[in-house]
Amino acid sequence: MSLTSTSRSLLAPCVPLGDQPNTSTVVKLNVGGELFTTTVGTLRKIPGSKLAGMVCTLAKASTSKDEEGRFFIDRPGTYFGAILDYLRSGQMPKQHIPEVYREAQFFEITPLVKLLEDTPQIFGEQVARKQFLLRVPSYNENLELMVRLARAEAMAARYSNVLVCAVHTEGDAAHCEESLRVLEATKRLVVKFGPWKAAPVIRDLLDSVQMDIEAQGYQVAYDYCSKKTFQPKANAHEYFYTFRFTWW
Repeated sequence: MSLTSTSRSLLAPCVPLGDQPNTSTVVKLNVGGELFTTTVGTLRKIPGSKLAGMVCTLAKASTSKDEEGRFFIDRPGTYFGAILDYLRSGQMPKQHIPEVYREAQFFEITPLVKLLEDTPQIFGEQVARKQFLLRVPSYNENLELMVRLARAEAMAARYSNVLVCAVHTEGDAAHCEESLRVLEATKRLVVKFGPWKAAPVIRDLLDSVQMDIEAQGYQVAYDYCSKKTFQPKANAHEYFYTFRFTWW
């Protein structure tokens, strides 16, 4: 079938799949440089999805083709094959679950999105960890502050150390008050997390901080605050940690 006839089929009004006479029309796609061949029916398998709407939008846009005449979608093509596999046969992806989940959200493939949200990876991240972090006051702002402090100390250095105070409960916070006053008096910068009303403990919070900073491309590790960095007051040592950024 010629590309011209394909274009005419795609230019037909977007009507519900049951009324569409040309769902078997072959379509060639270039998705971020990855090449795919599928049908109109596959692309429109989920009525109302963004991908179904693209069937009409791409054909109507005169600049939506690559040099070979394939319809171009400006998205990462690495995981688009998994989207097509699901639309063709209902096959669930077994690899790269977070990345496929992101693309399924973009293309609004709602049934696939819901199925992926039940997988351990997405459930754990979206329902368990992120819901916990939403209960930690100023979590994202504190991450940004840690990165700024680390970068400010990186000049001509291999490591940057950022002092963190993490308290789970109001009782934990009370143990740290005197140490925090000392830091304030000596103008030492410390990033304070908590308290929070959720089950995860301090180590869970610190692991999340490390995970989210590493997701930005930084190399970082943490441990209890050393005496060389800061000596907390009695009963407060377990709440103070040093995050070490490694630059080279």
